[in-house]
Amino acid sequence: MDLQLRGRTALVTGSSAGIGYAIAEGFAREGAKVVVNGRDAERLGQARERLLAAVPGAEVTGVVADVGTAEGAAAVIEAAPEVDVLVNNVSSFELRPFAEISDEEWERYFRTNVLSGVRLSRHHLDRMLARNSGRILFVSSDAAVDMAVEMLHYSVTKTATLALARGLAELTKGTRVTVNAVLPGPTVTEGVAGMLDGASAQTGLTRDELEARFFAENRPTSLIQRFATPDEVANLVLYLASPLAAITNGAAVRAEGGVVRSVL
Repeated sequence: MDLQLRGRTALVTGSSAGIGYAIAEGFAREGAKVVVNGRDAERLGQARERLLAAVPGAEVTGVVADVGTAEGAAAVIEAAPEVDVLVNNVSSFELRPFAEISDEEWERYFRTNVLSGVRLSRHHLDRMLARNSGRILFVSSDAAVDMAVEMLHYSVTKTATLALARGLAELTKGTRVTVNAVLPGPTVTEGVAGMLDGASAQTGLTRDELEARFFAENRPTSLIQRFATPDEVANLVLYLASPLAAITNGAAVRAEGGVVRSVL
């Protein structure tokens, strides 16, 4: 299927690895011009080279900046002032008991997971409305609606991105601009794969056995009973970023394998 993204410019924050990288590669495969972003220059450079190897001839620009800071967001805006698609993907997460999460950690999570999207959307939304064309997407999480008490600061910020996305969508009424959120579930990113490998070495269990145990004990409501791949999540993001998704606006679209037991 042609997603009609050829020649469009897409900015994907936090795209050195994981879901963000998969989204960036997907845009490149569709012929879009891609702006990748990350905090670490070496990792971002490696991601760009990997993308160019996967999609020879792709137009890929890398911007090293921490969009969780005002200065970093400004640097990304300066490097890519006009885009057709903005994917607010950057995110921090970790497992930590609620009583051990400091004020500083709460603030850091809000800066990275919420304010980064606020700052970039504030710049790009008005320009998209003026052109009467554009897509803004937030990569949220199933934890936004199914609270993960083992990382409550992450869950709360992901819930905030859903409210932000819906509020911004209200500003697009009557236009051809859309704002949506995607809710991935457990996904086997590079970090998760590393954790599984470490657990496998410690326990003697295979990765398949560990995966089965995780879903039986931690995500028993999952309907697919496996980790998603970054590419599978990216496919939904790419569709929502395309002209084909013109009537999907203000939505929180789930890509979590049925973890959330809800009809809405």
